[in-house]
Amino acid sequence: MDDTVYTTRPDGQGRLEKEMAVYDVLEKLEIPYMRLDHEVTPSIEACHDVDSRLGIEICKNLFLCNSQKTQFYLLLMPGMKKFKTKDLSSQLQVARLSFANEIYMEEFLNITPGSVSIMGLMNDRDQRVRLVIDREVAESEYMGCHPCINTSSLKVKTKDILEKFLPFTGHDYTVVEL
Repeated sequence: MDDTVYTTRPDGQGRLEKEMAVYDVLEKLEIPYMRLDHEVTPSIEACHDVDSRLGIEICKNLFLCNSQKTQFYLLLMPGMKKFKTKDLSSQLQVARLSFANEIYMEEFLNITPGSVSIMGLMNDRDQRVRLVIDREVAESEYMGCHPCINTSSLKVKTKDILEKFLPFTGHDYTVVEL
């Protein structure tokens, strides 16, 4: 792992177009960030070293849907908090939430499993995905997320995500207590 914490975009060499598009949007919206490049982090547990280097707790990002596969949700919650489908379903008044198929994840967010991130909402131009944020995450000063790929992590002010990034994407959000 490169121990350097950057405040600028990578040069683009060897980077995916969807990752570089995240940096383009952050710069356009004048959202400062800190970036750490690292090995693949396929799970929240694998993010522990990244968390401590950036001084944050990476969010657990879950891509969910209703049983008819007609409503899709991106849930952001603290990484170490247990997810109970029943708790979220009742707050959203949706029966039987489950994990959505990766086909929808790629189609709506242009993200693959293990790289799910709020940044993917910039690719959801039709607002097919509803953002749901646990209160702890919504009230934290900083948010940790991937730039649409799980070989880098970003530290961004939550206020900038909620007040600049989300309006840019056209997404609103619902705060829940899990």
